[in-house]
Amino acid sequence: MKLHAIQTGSVRIKTAQVEGRGHGLRRRLAIFADSNWTDWLPTYAWVIDHPEGVIVVDTGQGAHLVESGKSLHPYIRWETAFRIAREEEIGPQFCALGIGPRDVGRVILTHLHIDHDGGLAHFPHSEILVAPGELRTASGWAGRFRGYLPNRWPAWFDPKPLDLAPEAFGPFAAARRMTKAGDVVAVATPGHTADHLSIIVEQDGATFFLAGDTSYDERLMLAGRLDGVSANDEIAGATLAAIKHFTQTRPTVYLPTHDLQSATRLASRRVASTE
Repeated sequence: MKLHAIQTGSVRIKTAQVEGRGHGLRRRLAIFADSNWTDWLPTYAWVIDHPEGVIVVDTGQGAHLVESGKSLHPYIRWETAFRIAREEEIGPQFCALGIGPRDVGRVILTHLHIDHDGGLAHFPHSEILVAPGELRTASGWAGRFRGYLPNRWPAWFDPKPLDLAPEAFGPFAAARRMTKAGDVVAVATPGHTADHLSIIVEQDGATFFLAGDTSYDERLMLAGRLDGVSANDEIAGATLAAIKHFTQTRPTVYLPTHDLQSATRLASRRVASTE
């Protein structure tokens, strides 16, 4: 089994989104009052080249997001900026891995924000798995109001529900093994969105935590610092605490989608540490 990081362009967001300011609604509204932007951050998608079949975790950005400034939604219009060319989408980059989109058996989406589902068009022949609550939140006009772009989903998009079992996996209350070998596990990590998922990959004595947007970088996870988007302070804080506990009970390489160090951390197998 091999795990690959594919950078699908870059994104800039407000600093108050990366590290929240205040609590509750005040924290979420602080994004709109913030005039400071981050540097360009990577947007990673992940490829698990597994003996049982190729699994993609998140599909990254699509070039259509460069036009997102035309959206009427205030967050999409004024609080984000994307940079990606067509050849940087996940599909064209598969050639370098010797994998074709038709080789992908499953696509698992940690959540349905626009920089995670932007490459869906490259996987019409794959099984798409999404947490059912996440799909309900993102769908229709209500989803567009919340900042999703369901109108950009491919016409064939009909994902299967990824229902987690009420069985603990380490500190995570709900989980589901995604391979017969049991070495790829989906766990519930609510916070950034209410039904956010993360994927744990166990390989050759190492554990890799594909974190989606549970935090924007490793430092914030270890410090328990919430982002500016999470709706519920208590739930998001509990998720970060659970991830930190997990990394302290076994050597874990923590891989958030937008962490500048994620690809380097993967290549070197550098584990999360509070030291």
